[in-house]
Amino acid sequence: MLRFAPSPTGDMHIGNLRVALFNYIVAKQRNEKLLIRIEDTDNERNIEGKDQAILDILNAFNIKYDQIVYQSSNFKTHWKFATDLLTNKKAFVCFCSAEDIEKERIKASAEKRPYRYSGKCETLSDIEVLEREDEPFVVRLKKPEEAIEFDDYAKGHLKFEPFDIDSFVILRQNKIPTYNFACAIDDMLYDISLIIRGEDHLSNTPKQIAIQKAVGYDKKLEYAHLPIILNSEGKKMSKRDEASSVLWLFEEGFLPEAIANYLVLLGNKPPKEIFTLDEAIEFFDLKKLSKAPARFDIDKLRFINREHLKQIDDLASLLQIHKSLNNLAKVYLEEASTLKELKSKIDDVLTKRTLNEEWKEEIKLIKTEILNSDLEEDYNEFKNRVSKNTNLKGKKLFMPLRLLLTNKTHGPNISDIYPAIKDMLKELIK
Repeated sequence: MLRFAPSPTGDMHIGNLRVALFNYIVAKQRNEKLLIRIEDTDNERNIEGKDQAILDILNAFNIKYDQIVYQSSNFKTHWKFATDLLTNKKAFVCFCSAEDIEKERIKASAEKRPYRYSGKCETLSDIEVLEREDEPFVVRLKKPEEAIEFDDYAKGHLKFEPFDIDSFVILRQNKIPTYNFACAIDDMLYDISLIIRGEDHLSNTPKQIAIQKAVGYDKKLEYAHLPIILNSEGKKMSKRDEASSVLWLFEEGFLPEAIANYLVLLGNKPPKEIFTLDEAIEFFDLKKLSKAPARFDIDKLRFINREHLKQIDDLASLLQIHKSLNNLAKVYLEEASTLKELKSKIDDVLTKRTLNEEWKEEIKLIKTEILNSDLEEDYNEFKNRVSKNTNLKGKKLFMPLRLLLTNKTHGPNISDIYPAIKDMLKELIK
């Protein structure tokens, strides 16, 4: 199966969502199952309720999954593998304190070299370890003897020397497995075939392969480390970028269908620009994904969102407004690209008219004419009758008429707005 493995430590961001979408698409293409693995090993950073928030977002995007598992539920299995590694001398107990490690890091930094574990505890005998059993310790995996190599859909062939991997920690002092250890073991347990994730995890992959090799797991996994998403300034998107938050995009009125469309489009060259997730399953090719970082363009997302809104017949339900306003919503799609913008435009039309001093007299004449007559179905007939009976023409007719109909000096053609609000026009201008 494939897996999407978020941590319940914060809100979902678009990088994570893109990973989830790609995993879902490829799982469907390969007819394999999709596992959602909540990586909750970091108790101090876990936030209550964030796991459900993640699942709610996946459901909103119609990302169907076959199984949900919490990484903490596998701790006993992780410990079993760690014990086997210790028994087989593939891992060792390390008593070095955090202070000792920090001193070594500072020294390495001063000498302008990368920090690597000194190996101080690697040669301790079983007797020496037993004699210090009351001291706090971590468990480290022994540095691999050979380079770790693997092929990546996005990065090509990669090779990591033992020096790059080092003797890293697999069990913390509190006996909680580290991210890399829990991740590597769980990928084995659930028979993961392909790992699609962000390129920020690239340095973790050789460590996870080293763990699997150490426990005797010989299945060759496939990898795709997706290029990062850049903001408008060409820098990596972070929490400081509002648009990086999926919840913020929802609040701004972007549709899940449009967000998914855009994220699949990033770094990809599909046969068409506007498509559904089901259509993406038909054409998506992981091998053809751009290897360069993709820049997030909010204006492009707005365009895609508007195109998806145009395909929705019942906008009123989506906007939670009366069904009689559905046609008005469609008219305002000319100048609104999100649900939030669309709702604002409609609210303006439904708001009490503000007095415009410049067109005060003309508005009074037109208002009286509208209130004292039956309204025609055809806009041109309505306009001609109002013009004839008020003796107003040109700008003196159209500007006050626009103000009465829309409460604004600019907007869509009033010939389009009139039929959409004709039945409520008298009530609106009273």
